[in-house]
Amino acid sequence: MALSKDLLEKLVCPSCKNKMNYEEKNDKLICEHCALSYKINNDVPVLLADEAEKI
Repeated sequence: MALSKDLLEKLVCPSCKNKMNYEEKNDKLICEHCALSYKINNDVPVLLADEAEKI
């Protein structure tokens, strides 16, 4: 896992402010409330709602 556990515990969805789940297999952060996934590029979460993917 590239992201630290402490960081993952603090990250929230930029759209709804709910906690997100880390999908290690695809290296993405998932917001189940909004049904969005956020990419992680070079160990940096891309938390831009415009770049999120619908799941």
